[in-house]
Amino acid sequence: MKQERFKKNLNAVVLCFSFFFLCSTSDLLLPRSPLAILTGGRWDLLQPSVGISAMHMQLLHNNKVVIFDRTDYGPSNLTLPPHLCQNANVFDCSAHSLLYDVASNTFRPLTLRYDTWCSSGSLNASGSLIQTGGYGAGERTVRVFTPCDGVGAVSCDWVENRAYLSSRRWYSTNQILPDGRIIIVGGRRSFSYEFYPKNTGKSVFNLSFLAETRDPNQENNLYPFLHLLPDGNLFIFANRRSILFDFVNHRIIKEFPVIPGGDKRNYPSTGSSVLLPLLLTGENNRSKIAAEVMVCGGAPPGAFLKAARTIPKIFVGGSRTCGRLKVTDPNPIWVMEQMPSPRVMGDMLLLPTGDVLIINGAANGTAGWEDATNAVLNPILYLPDEPDPTRRFEILAPTRTPRMYHSASLLLYDGRVLVGGSNPHRNYNFTARPYPTELSLEAYLPRYLDPQYARVRPTIITVELAGNMLYGQGFAVTFAIPAFGMFDGGVSVRLVAPSFSTHSTAMNQRLLVLRVRRVSQLSVFAYKADVEGPTNSYVAPPGYYMMFVVHRGIPSVAVWVKI
Repeated sequence: MKQERFKKNLNAVVLCFSFFFLCSTSDLLLPRSPLAILTGGRWDLLQPSVGISAMHMQLLHNNKVVIFDRTDYGPSNLTLPPHLCQNANVFDCSAHSLLYDVASNTFRPLTLRYDTWCSSGSLNASGSLIQTGGYGAGERTVRVFTPCDGVGAVSCDWVENRAYLSSRRWYSTNQILPDGRIIIVGGRRSFSYEFYPKNTGKSVFNLSFLAETRDPNQENNLYPFLHLLPDGNLFIFANRRSILFDFVNHRIIKEFPVIPGGDKRNYPSTGSSVLLPLLLTGENNRSKIAAEVMVCGGAPPGAFLKAARTIPKIFVGGSRTCGRLKVTDPNPIWVMEQMPSPRVMGDMLLLPTGDVLIINGAANGTAGWEDATNAVLNPILYLPDEPDPTRRFEILAPTRTPRMYHSASLLLYDGRVLVGGSNPHRNYNFTARPYPTELSLEAYLPRYLDPQYARVRPTIITVELAGNMLYGQGFAVTFAIPAFGMFDGGVSVRLVAPSFSTHSTAMNQRLLVLRVRRVSQLSVFAYKADVEGPTNSYVAPPGYYMMFVVHRGIPSVAVWVKI
């Protein structure tokens, strides 16, 4: 059966590729996009309004996106179905969460009862969204959204447990761990961490590092940056300091050097951070895997007080520096670089190519209600493997829509970047100028999606796995290249973990470059790559990943695999 299905898929692809100029590659690979091609990618308005402002977003393995803002904004522009309005536990008859279907560009409302303002989240190993904390009645709440398709697809909704968490979690950060648990770190006046599911016995553990990194009256250590490292320990960054943390034995292993320059990096002086791609390309990918963290943007000391507490407001220029730290080096040091312009509240996203997209945000001020100005409309691309430091940053095509405080973005399975939100006001405010509450959704299409690259863009035909991917397991990927003679033998297979995005923090974001043992040609257009999967859960925590094939710097549409 599997062989017949493979032959059918292969024949269909070969038939279309044989008549390449008669086939619509956009129909095969991507949703329709604008005809105009701009240098540095292009933008596509998906929805002028989804009724709520996209403060938080999470892509699910069925290619739907859970989006929500907060329940105390007042009535939204998205109405709940009548039978849900009869529920007295709902604040009003409007929705503050929705499920967006990427393929059909449609959405439907979801029901939230307890306030999700400035909360956190992570997918668990089975692909359900575990969403934690918030404000007021929501500060100890755990909410679970389990993807569903088929007959029940219109009925799945949030399941909320109001009193599950042991400590208040407002502005905290989550990370899935090698054993499938989720660690929840920090929050406003919460200098501790806990786990989901709960530990037996003690449930909350103090972390004095969080208290030490708090600036009086400013904080600058909320939404700490968390990255799970290949040795199984956790990198935690707050304000300007960072540690290597053993969450099993509840101890700090080491403290890294302070990032140079003086700028603050965490909320409200909001910068962003990524763990750069992990290369599993060594023999059996069992050799020591290097890990490097990058932090960009933020604001100088005192910037929040000047923006939030002075009349008139003073908007200090944001940070234009980035720092890279090879955390697996014996004596790591920060290597500093400069972005083309200052940026606060920027989102850092890993693209399938391994490059870093920095998008959204402002040039002056900090996070907070009306505490920033000068929206940065141009995303920038950072090329981490470019040997010449002066050529690592590229300025990309601008959006027309400012994305300020309470905006979000994430990578989609087709290589586009979903962008939404922006509400720097206490409530919905659609008349404020120059930054009204923004309800639209748009997509940024990186340069690799330009039609001129369609001839070398790979298409995944099959992934040969007997069920889920197991650690240390080899597998094969069959793919096609449309244009005859364009395959140069160089191909990369990559796994990308979908992130929970809010407040410039892409929680659980991760990109693994797998080892390709060999590539063989099956037909004029089709090829087969034999690949080694990740060896352990330190490198690849259990769960769903997007698998991309990248050829000549051009990624395929991803398929989902479960580890």
